[in-house]
Amino acid sequence: MTDRGWMEPIVERVVTQVLEKHAGQLRTEIVRRVMEEIAAQPATEAAPTGANSADLARAVTEIQLGTSQKEILKALLDGCAHYAARVALFVVRGGLATGWQGRGFGANDSIKDFALDGKARAVVRAIGDRVFVSAPAADLDARFVHDFGTPAGEGRFLPLVLKDKVAALVYADAGTDGVGQLDAGSLDLLVLSTSAWLEVSTLRKQAAHKEPSIDRAESRPVAAAEAAPAFNDPFAAHAPTHAMAAAATAEVAVPVRTGAAHPEPMAAEEVVPVVQTAVAEPEPSAAPATSSADQDIHRKAQRFARLLVDEVKLYNQAKVAEGRKHKDLYDRLKEAIEKSRSTYQKRYGNTVAASGNYFQHELVRSLAEDDVSIMGANFRH
Repeated sequence: MTDRGWMEPIVERVVTQVLEKHAGQLRTEIVRRVMEEIAAQPATEAAPTGANSADLARAVTEIQLGTSQKEILKALLDGCAHYAARVALFVVRGGLATGWQGRGFGANDSIKDFALDGKARAVVRAIGDRVFVSAPAADLDARFVHDFGTPAGEGRFLPLVLKDKVAALVYADAGTDGVGQLDAGSLDLLVLSTSAWLEVSTLRKQAAHKEPSIDRAESRPVAAAEAAPAFNDPFAAHAPTHAMAAAATAEVAVPVRTGAAHPEPMAAEEVVPVVQTAVAEPEPSAAPATSSADQDIHRKAQRFARLLVDEVKLYNQAKVAEGRKHKDLYDRLKEAIEKSRSTYQKRYGNTVAASGNYFQHELVRSLAEDDVSIMGANFRH
């Protein structure tokens, strides 16, 4: 058979270029698909007051704002907490699901490193069949129910699937007092969106790592094939003490941190590995920063401004088209723009990023396509 090793570096280069060029579109497409799914769901009387598609889209936006695995997963839990009285995330490794963080429990810290019973019927089905499972208390982990209280209704397990494997389980219920909410549809969409975004983030990271070595790889295709990294397990470093033995026999080996024979114990949330996501589009010049922490705030503010303006465009496509045509975009979109501006100011108005005025710049760059006159006479700039 003809050796096709020479093809790999070409494929890697093309994948890298396409991912970097279209990452912004991928983000918008995820939001669009989520909104389509929401629209397709029948309205129910049980829908929580104030819950609507805009709120859910904002929760998805918060997930996509995460620049590390830890931030993305915390945003997922925070978003889910709006649609369930109690939520928790369990990392799945070697058939063992161990607690990472919880929201809404009387003792959230007790979730950390709590090991779910892998033989509980609901857990078996969620991991084995990779499906969302709603189950009565009898099918949940008996020790979990004993320690944290019996849910008033059903408990729900939602598998977070990456590369066709369950990397984590999100648990949600309506609480123990019967007055909490459990919006299964919204929870499902948030978990699906997180899975998709983590896949995109991982692919972009892999592409970024491969890019500098392309020239060398072209001259050594066989070596490049041998050195190609496997799919990045986002929870590879999450290995609670009681799970070490099980992890040692897992299909995917747990990476061992070198340089310290006996590292100090770390809280569960600190052992989730950081996977920095590359920025897809060119960024505007950030204001001078005196530290890497300040620079990071500037980058996050730029991304947040971009996502907010993308959201305005997504939900007001007809008004955007008319506003550009008649050069009165601001008047047509004033309510949406000012609502998003307020959201931006609450998060970054009192930070070092305030000097960058990124939201205003993004309005002109993206909404008005770099022509401020399109915004109209009432636009303040």
